[in-house]
Amino acid sequence: MIGENLMSDFLLLFSVVSIWIAVFESIVIMAGAIKFIRRHNRKPLMIPREMDDYPTVTVMVPAHNEELVIVQTVERILFLNYPAHKVQLIVIADNCTDRTAEKLKALKSKPAYRDRDFHILERKGTGGKSGALNDAFKQAKGEWICIYDADAAPEKNALAFLVQKAMEKPDRYGAVFGRNKARNRSQNFLTKCINLELVTIQRVHHTGLWELFKIGTIPGTNFIVKSELIREIGGWDEEAITEDTAISFEILTRGQLIALAPQAEAYQQEPEKLSIYMKQRQRWSKGNFHVVIENIHHLFNRSSWRIKLHVLYYAVSYFWFMIAIIISDIIFLTNIGYYIASLFNPSVVMPFNFGDDIYVYLMIAWALMYYIYVLQINLALATDIGQSTISNFIISVVSYFTYSQLFLIISIRAFYSLVTDKILGRKSKWYKTQRFG
Repeated sequence: MIGENLMSDFLLLFSVVSIWIAVFESIVIMAGAIKFIRRHNRKPLMIPREMDDYPTVTVMVPAHNEELVIVQTVERILFLNYPAHKVQLIVIADNCTDRTAEKLKALKSKPAYRDRDFHILERKGTGGKSGALNDAFKQAKGEWICIYDADAAPEKNALAFLVQKAMEKPDRYGAVFGRNKARNRSQNFLTKCINLELVTIQRVHHTGLWELFKIGTIPGTNFIVKSELIREIGGWDEEAITEDTAISFEILTRGQLIALAPQAEAYQQEPEKLSIYMKQRQRWSKGNFHVVIENIHHLFNRSSWRIKLHVLYYAVSYFWFMIAIIISDIIFLTNIGYYIASLFNPSVVMPFNFGDDIYVYLMIAWALMYYIYVLQINLALATDIGQSTISNFIISVVSYFTYSQLFLIISIRAFYSLVTDKILGRKSKWYKTQRFG
């Protein structure tokens, strides 16, 4: 009985301390985001500045069975507000079994695009997205490489904003990333929740980390990276499930920063079905677990403080806080179950008997975590034109108890899959997110 009490007390204390640390981290990042927003609102930049010398850019678009979206995306790229003679476009029809390549060829044959440096690479290799990018990189001529996913249609000034940011400190910035927006955000409850998540990550977490620590992470799309840096790294890691996170750490270890260009925006399609969403996010979580494990050694060597902080941020988010939330949910649900049982059988004793003080701290931590969750979302929405609505506020209040809880299931399944892959020596399978017309 004493051992059980000690265990329950330990789990309770672990949950309380972890939640309070998570709350403190959220407040710090949110403070950085507010500082960033206030500074940028003083001098809003609506159009990119003219540059004396535009660097050459190779835009690469990996496309595996993307016939539903590829033409619209490529046309948006061809109409980018950037000198056409400075842009090389390579679209990779990667192991396609649909009409992706045929649609690209029809697009290229149009008179308006005949003089453009536009290449279609029909590929039958392995390595998923990373393999496709590596094959296309062999043909790249640009000083910078720009990546757009097949569903990520850029705003016309996106590339100009990315390059403009890079030219502020070309020797310091190894890569520059923009913001991605859900173009089908109003489709259903799931896409509305994904939209809130996306806006919050882009406008609070990314801006807060960049403002306070000059830390950035390449997203999967809408970014540029130095060609010479890709050559030095050796290309994209074909074993990585989340190649964007993996190459972000490679860039940081070489003393280069990944800068944020907040005006560079692209519009991507989000999953509209729960089954597709779960598969996509499980791949992301599994990939990030793998990247954290591969880079955890930076915490114990002579790597820069920025790399250590970046690794710690990922490790804490994907391991420590996730475990703490799972334990706190188990405590909460278990006691509710025992409380209901005690209504029918008074002899039933709750397994977690909270002392008065620690129970108060736990309840305050839970309430504060929820409050900050809603506050972060609505802070982000307030900075995005047309997003701060009553409907989105209601969804932000409800999503914590619905949408956000999916992350627990996703993380557990992703970690289990990663462990079994390691034990069985099985190679992780790259999942292609299904598109919608």
